[in-house]
Amino acid sequence: MAQENDLLYEDYFPSMVVSMGADRFIAELCYGFYLLMDHAKGLITFESLKRNTYLLGVQDLGDEELFCMLKEGDLDGDGALNQKEFCFLMCTLTLGLMNNSRSLLQQTI
Repeated sequence: MAQENDLLYEDYFPSMVVSMGADRFIAELCYGFYLLMDHAKGLITFESLKRNTYLLGVQDLGDEELFCMLKEGDLDGDGALNQKEFCFLMCTLTLGLMNNSRSLLQQTI
């Protein structure tokens, strides 16, 4: 099931960039950050991420997986994601998914 979700995400994400243009796409990422953040702190914290997992469609994830998600994007080591870290993480994950799919396709062929 995870692979199916990854493929859906991978197919949709690049098309957003093409159809929206870079500026609007970044604005949408920033809006996503705003939805997930702790508004008092201005950061995506573990608590705010856990509270908003339904927005991501990952309400079944446990605490360990949520901590791993934060750790993956936490470049400054403060245990939370600021807006730049979130946007960078989202773009990096998408590139990783695309590269992984290319490599799987090459292995299959």
